[in-house]
Amino acid sequence: MQSFLQVVRVVAVLLGAAVPAVASTQAARQPLTEINTDLQAGEADKALALIGSLPQGGSNIAQAKFLECRVRYALGQWSAAASACGRAVELDGQNSSYHMWYGRALGERASDASFLSAFSLGKQVHQQFETAVELDPRNAEALSDLGSFDVEAPGIVGGGVDKAGQVASQLEKLDEARAHQLRAEIASNRKDYATAERELKTAVAASAHPALQLTVLANFYRHRKEWDQMEAAVRSAQSAAARDRFASVALYDGAGVLYEARRNPALAVKMLQDYLAGSSKSDEAPAFVAYGRLADLQRQLGNSAEAQRDEAAARALAHEFRPKDARH
Repeated sequence: MQSFLQVVRVVAVLLGAAVPAVASTQAARQPLTEINTDLQAGEADKALALIGSLPQGGSNIAQAKFLECRVRYALGQWSAAASACGRAVELDGQNSSYHMWYGRALGERASDASFLSAFSLGKQVHQQFETAVELDPRNAEALSDLGSFDVEAPGIVGGGVDKAGQVASQLEKLDEARAHQLRAEIASNRKDYATAERELKTAVAASAHPALQLTVLANFYRHRKEWDQMEAAVRSAQSAAARDRFASVALYDGAGVLYEARRNPALAVKMLQDYLAGSSKSDEAPAFVAYGRLADLQRQLGNSAEAQRDEAAARALAHEFRPKDARH
């Protein structure tokens, strides 16, 4: 949108058109840009405060609700996230990303729900992912989400491994690495772990950002309790991320694998500190969660002062966050 507005301003000057209308449009969108910047940086409190200060009407309310959904999702507030994304979908039902994130939030709600509620929510999740793909067949993230859902969910709510295979074929045309990752999920579901490992290694080779896929491979080894292979994959991810500024999230993800495994806390601390010190953060690797994990890891290492400092840093970014939530 910024590049488009720059072109409009140039044309307006050349034609002697009135620039204030463009400036007004830019001013209206500036808070949304600030909210998104805060979201990516893990500044949950700032983002929510800005969202709360916006007028409840206007053309940007759908985007504001979507951003609120993303903030609530990062905080692990699944019901609030689903409510906000649901409102965004109501206001703008043609946005693929809105449906995708609505499906994600509903999926997290389903994981904590009773059987009957989970059944109903599961059907809604599938519907939202399918709609996201229908609206934008090139949305590789939505396709990947739909495929992962199909692997895990029974046919009665729209899932099925055969369907996941079809999604993998679609995905291969857009993102080969994601397609191989989905095929690894299918193989793991069938308990064909040799094929799953092979597909994940192929995903690493096919990826433009191999550090990200290496953390997925590491997590596969974690579930298999193959600790040496797990740590080797994490270290490879760490090295690859150091050479790729677009893959800094791999530092967070790799540390998360070690954190869940309760292995090599010193390496996990180093990776989280490097992620937090970098300039390429993401709401899919929330900074306040990283600080919460650091606090836990510092306690494991006997560093109580550092743990208190990291807990304070997490609360400063998101006062509703509690370090105990760091494992989510």
